[in-house]
Amino acid sequence: MSPEPVAVLGAGGTIGAAMTRNLLAAGIEVRAWNRTARKAAPLADDGASVAGEAAEAAAGAGVVLTVLADADATLDVAHDALPEAGDGALWLQMGTIGIEGTEACAELARERDVVLVDAPVLGTKQPAEAGELIVLGSGPEEAREPAAPYFDAVGKKTMWVGEAGAGTRLKLVSNSWILAIVEGLAETIALAERLDVDPASFLEAIEGGPLDAGYARVKGKAMQERSFEPSFKLALAAKDAALVERAARERGAELPLISAIRARLDEAVDEHGELDMAATFLTSADDVG
Repeated sequence: MSPEPVAVLGAGGTIGAAMTRNLLAAGIEVRAWNRTARKAAPLADDGASVAGEAAEAAAGAGVVLTVLADADATLDVAHDALPEAGDGALWLQMGTIGIEGTEACAELARERDVVLVDAPVLGTKQPAEAGELIVLGSGPEEAREPAAPYFDAVGKKTMWVGEAGAGTRLKLVSNSWILAIVEGLAETIALAERLDVDPASFLEAIEGGPLDAGYARVKGKAMQERSFEPSFKLALAAKDAALVERAARERGAELPLISAIRARLDEAVDEHGELDMAATFLTSADDVG
């Protein structure tokens, strides 16, 4: 049987648009909606049915996929859309919204009699466009099979990690590592420049060894070239850092590094928030220089 049509809410964002195109490429019918309508409009050329309202996109849908910027946006849209979805619909919540946001979604799913699968993803613009995201799925066992065609269309690997909420917790842990790499790299490149060391020499020194990381080479190149076309916006990275810090604090963990990174990203948001997260380097460069 062909997969049911899916309503993608948040289809105009970087990740949402890529997901929509990959779902269409997999032969799945997509009803696309985005708060900023002009961002979703081009998806019609790819074969999506672009709706003017979230409720319109979700009307009668057996599957609703949300990929929005934060918990408030997700809950606001879901409140409008889920009552229009089919009875027992599958809700694939794939945005990064933190623990409290996911718990609120679980409560809403119970109220609306839909099945929540908490499935944030690892990956930014390029892997999203290539259909190579890592899906961190969590939810009821009976949801795995019906969710698989949608996850397979947007990702190269799906991990099932437990009941709904487990995916979000794993995403927060993963984000802690990603944020530490990028901020640490930003300060390393800034220090290299201050010490009259070519940053490329540093990257060459670690290349191929245990200290190497592909992410460091990609973001390091962007920092050296001062080229920050957004793959993942700095403003969203700051939001994610706040979610990690909050989760740690509420579980009694003292993590001064993530708190420092969150403060540093917040400092950069006003001026560089729409640039790639690697633009946190500009704050370090200014300070060092």
